[in-house]
Amino acid sequence: MIRFYYHPTPNPAKIALFLEEAGLPYETIPVDTSKGEQHTDSFRAINPNGKVPAIVDTEGPGGKETRVFDSTAILIYLAEKTGRFLGASEDRPELLSWLMFIASGVGPFSGQAVHFQHAAPEKLPYAVNRYRREIERHYKVLDDHLAGREYIVGTDFTIADISAWGWLGRAPRVLANADDPLAPFPNIKRWFDAIEARPAVARARAVGKDHEFKTASDEESKRALFPSNYPPAA
Repeated sequence: MIRFYYHPTPNPAKIALFLEEAGLPYETIPVDTSKGEQHTDSFRAINPNGKVPAIVDTEGPGGKETRVFDSTAILIYLAEKTGRFLGASEDRPELLSWLMFIASGVGPFSGQAVHFQHAAPEKLPYAVNRYRREIERHYKVLDDHLAGREYIVGTDFTIADISAWGWLGRAPRVLANADDPLAPFPNIKRWFDAIEARPAVARARAVGKDHEFKTASDEESKRALFPSNYPPAA
């Protein structure tokens, strides 16, 4: 059994899709990050960095319960555990390269683009331009790579596709005010539409729908989501 610590944001969505694609038994444990539940001692024992997603595998290496945190680490761990969505062995260097490109580029730059457009108290033109332009550059790198390709790596659906899907699904928020944010990236758009058509995607999007997560953006939420913006508690 996998205990899956979840909030409805892009990185946990990746893990939801893997679990549904692989048919692994799992229990969803909501972590309401707007209420600060990611900062509790019990959750920090699972992820010291206080972020979702995280998992606990009750049948980890040697049959022992084990934790895994960070979405990319979880994808690699689950893919190796199940032997699913790793692609061909000869494609492993390419797979790792694109996973890290998404983890170090597409993900964090998307997150900063969202923050400075939607969450920052001041809409700083320099910051908005910086992160929007940089995420557009990342999109162009991926779009060029996908020309003539069905999947990101090799000839099969892999965890690279799962990882990219998590953030590309937020393109309307990342590239806010664009009528069709993926229109300038036709190869990504074609690829994304094909991933969206997979039956497991609908199931992944339904994960957590039975839990009411906090949506109000008040002082409690800001302190929970952006604690480094505030002085440490005395």
